[in-house]
Amino acid sequence: MSEQLAEERASAAPTPGHVGGRAVMLIPHRTPDTEETMPPPDCQRILAAVRQATGPVMARRVGDTLGIDVSVRSKLEPLRGKLVRLVDRGRLPKLPDGRFTTRL
Repeated sequence: MSEQLAEERASAAPTPGHVGGRAVMLIPHRTPDTEETMPPPDCQRILAAVRQATGPVMARRVGDTLGIDVSVRSKLEPLRGKLVRLVDRGRLPKLPDGRFTTRL
């Protein structure tokens, strides 16, 4: 039984993939039994920044919390993309007004 559980956890672990010839880290979809440590470290930092906020936050506020220069659009857009990927994977909800919040 423990071998089967270990195999299931290994299959859910982040695996590197290739996009355009570059190695990228694939973010697994969230399942009820997925541990919070499963996403890559940068995604874990983003999730922690959203959790620290007192309410729903915009990407700019998350960038401020992470120490990213949000006045430069080219630095803010990759963060926004990661936030959207976390929403797509079921790790963060996104409100209709574009703000991100923790799982309700």
